[in-house]
Amino acid sequence: MSSPSSSPLCYSHDGEDKHPATEDGGDEPNGSPPPTPFSFKQFDIVSDYSDHHYADSNLFANCIGSDVSKKIMREWKILERNLPESIFVRAYEERIDLLRAVIVGPAGTPYHDGLFFFDLAFTSDYPNSPPMVYYHSYGLRLNPNLYEDGYVCLSLINTWDGKEEERWNPAISTVLQILISIQALVLNEKPYFNEPELEEEVEAEIYSDAYNKEAYLFCCKMMMRLMKNPPKNYEEFVKNYFGEKGKGILAACKAYSDGRVRVGRFNEKENSESESDDCNRAEVSAIFKALMEKMHRDLHAAFLLFCTI
Repeated sequence: MSSPSSSPLCYSHDGEDKHPATEDGGDEPNGSPPPTPFSFKQFDIVSDYSDHHYADSNLFANCIGSDVSKKIMREWKILERNLPESIFVRAYEERIDLLRAVIVGPAGTPYHDGLFFFDLAFTSDYPNSPPMVYYHSYGLRLNPNLYEDGYVCLSLINTWDGKEEERWNPAISTVLQILISIQALVLNEKPYFNEPELEEEVEAEIYSDAYNKEAYLFCCKMMMRLMKNPPKNYEEFVKNYFGEKGKGILAACKAYSDGRVRVGRFNEKENSESESDDCNRAEVSAIFKALMEKMHRDLHAAFLLFCTI
């Protein structure tokens, strides 16, 4: 498998936000995000930050009332108005320097239907420096840019030496850009090529396909660990999310174990057990088939135990 180094990922500054917040924090028309299927607000303010990775860090001891706090409030407004339907953020009433976000794995990738949690912390020199970002890996390495120890390798937060225009820009960069960058550029269709200097050649595509299979298996393992130990303030969200998505996830496991569709390309509406698109079929080894079949059984048991499917 490829080395642990990561590619220069960034999010275009051109897409900062669709409805920029005003300096005085005034409301704008149509600013509220649409309701979610789980009646779980996309952005909300909560009180309990006890399990936040940066809870005891004191990176910004005297945040409230400072000039920087006004800039953080602007970030809150941008998030409240512009979050896509697949990202949910919690801010903290008594610790405005902290945020927590969950990103739903994008369709068409080996991360589809997974939940990916990140803790963010603003430092005292924000916005001159980007927020610190920690990934809740649950002990699994399923992407070249997301490490088991929680390290996130991304140009936009200055943890990868990308081009100058790809790095954090205090004048225009936002937390929203960070979250969308992770969702679109890190959790992508072919994460194997997140590694630097890898080209999409025939041999590399074979390795990429193998990486996707491993990534999906780890994604499923993380689902089970997440259901057992969901982050605070997201307990009901996790339960309801997997309660709704469980049947589709199990169907994907079955389709991948049978080789009816390549990992990442499962579509619940299109890939029924009786259908098979030859161009999307995949060769599966006996080992992968056995692992996926076991994963199907384990996930089914977990969904019955922790959710209602």
